[in-house]
Amino acid sequence: MSDAPRHILVIGMGAGDPDHLTLAAVKAMRRADVFFVVGKGKEKESLTRLRRDILDEHLTGPYRVVEAEDPWRDRTQQDGGRYTSAVHDWRLRRAHICERLITDELAPGQCGAFLVWGDPSLYDSTLAILDDILGRGTVEFGHEVIPGISSVSALAARHRVTLNRVGRPIHITPGRRLAQGFPEDDGDIVVMLDGHESFTHLTGRGLWIHWGAYIGTPDEILVSGPLDEVAGRISRLRAEARERHGWIMDTYLLRQGPGDADSTGRVGGADGADRTNG
Repeated sequence: MSDAPRHILVIGMGAGDPDHLTLAAVKAMRRADVFFVVGKGKEKESLTRLRRDILDEHLTGPYRVVEAEDPWRDRTQQDGGRYTSAVHDWRLRRAHICERLITDELAPGQCGAFLVWGDPSLYDSTLAILDDILGRGTVEFGHEVIPGISSVSALAARHRVTLNRVGRPIHITPGRRLAQGFPEDDGDIVVMLDGHESFTHLTGRGLWIHWGAYIGTPDEILVSGPLDEVAGRISRLRAEARERHGWIMDTYLLRQGPGDADSTGRVGGADGADRTNG
């Protein structure tokens, strides 16, 4: 047993709905001896509860969870060099925490799991942190990745639109980059991690927005319509939701012209209305 390797599963668990887990993800969860949760503190404890709800939904027996608190991250730096430095500093400190969890809480021969929101390949640090830990050579483990439904896919599904239009590319960007300049001829734009509401600076361009917050959770909010008409409404909803929950996760799709017309001329997801589950 002492010579057997440790193993880590990085499981994409979707945007928040327990039904978003794939069959592969559920099977992987049932292989895990322990689940590692690096929480965001009191402000985002509902995210930890959502993880436990997902485990309760899909696991038939008792399970073990080990929690640690995520290190503080400087989110005030927005220009390229300082932002990158702040992220590297945060990842280094998070790697120390994850290394300790694997070393202290996962015995040789056991299987541990990190449940990742959405998909581990899209704006998530877990894989880079595991690579950093392996590079140190202090603890050995194998790891595998189980993909999940991203908030981007869930957003398109909830608005009943496609992410791309015929023969056009898709550009996925964090809001920080969008604030530095709008890609004029880059097809349709999916924006994530936009804490500064960059969309409010893009009115007057004839853009349409499909926006969603807390996608896949009971608190989900959806808005779609001409950006010029709904930007203020989205800002108000964001402020109210942040005040109510203490945090917000949202994603949106920007495109030229209304909705997502298919070959029949039908337009989907273009009702301009708020839809909430909360």
